[in-house]
Amino acid sequence: MIAPGPTLETARLILRPTALEDLDGFAAIIADPESARFIGGVQPRAMAWRAMSAMAGSWALQGFGMFSVLEKSTGHWVGRIGPWKPEGWPGTEVGWGLLRSAWGKGYAIEAATASIDWAFDTLGWTQVIHCIVPENTPSAEVARKLGSKKIGPVTLPPPHDTTFIEAWGQSREEWRARRK
Repeated sequence: MIAPGPTLETARLILRPTALEDLDGFAAIIADPESARFIGGVQPRAMAWRAMSAMAGSWALQGFGMFSVLEKSTGHWVGRIGPWKPEGWPGTEVGWGLLRSAWGKGYAIEAATASIDWAFDTLGWTQVIHCIVPENTPSAEVARKLGSKKIGPVTLPPPHDTTFIEAWGQSREEWRARRK
């Protein structure tokens, strides 16, 4: 079963809604201390199932959610990237989380670019943010490469409301001007 929604393709990646077959990837990303460091920390497989189900539910209930990201060349699940706006979130976010084995290949920028285009063009979003812990310098660099600028501190809903988060972002007009 795959959650309802579109499939996007980039030069090297396939972005599609969450599928039950993604559980091993979801479990791997939150089992690795480095991959999980800024997305809630190491958690057991049962929590991976809940996170995956929340993503699938977002697709079913909101018509969007983070895409599962697959390498075209191997078909392997390498992460989840895309639009996200849970209850109480500070804005319309395109976020990312990749397996450590996928770091440094440009996948975050490639998939986030396709996701931002889709969010602006299909969902009609007028702004996109990225919620980043200041110590997460690799994600800040991805945001910078996407053309986003630091907006300022934001508060996430509980249980993350005590973590200091900086929002990075840009408007649809700023995004489109950069893409010309």
